[in-house]
Amino acid sequence: MNTNFDRISVNPKIMNEQPCIRGMRLTVRRVPEAAALYPDRAELKAQYPELEDQDNVQSLEFFARSLDDQVLVA
Repeated sequence: MNTNFDRISVNPKIMNEQPCIRGMRLTVRRVPEAAALYPDRAELKAQYPELEDQDNVQSLEFFARSLDDQVLVA
């Protein structure tokens, strides 16, 4: 997993300091939501032409690291 999130930025003046893609008004949280809404990659690219493949990868890695990784036993 990547440890250098060079495509993710946090700026208090952009999107209430939420992590964003390359300083744009596109939050890290929005990327997996968009991927779920547009599972066809061509449609995703059409809706978000500024989103590059590496943005997707880093967003998912960043998002995954923010989740609690505990195992629940039923």
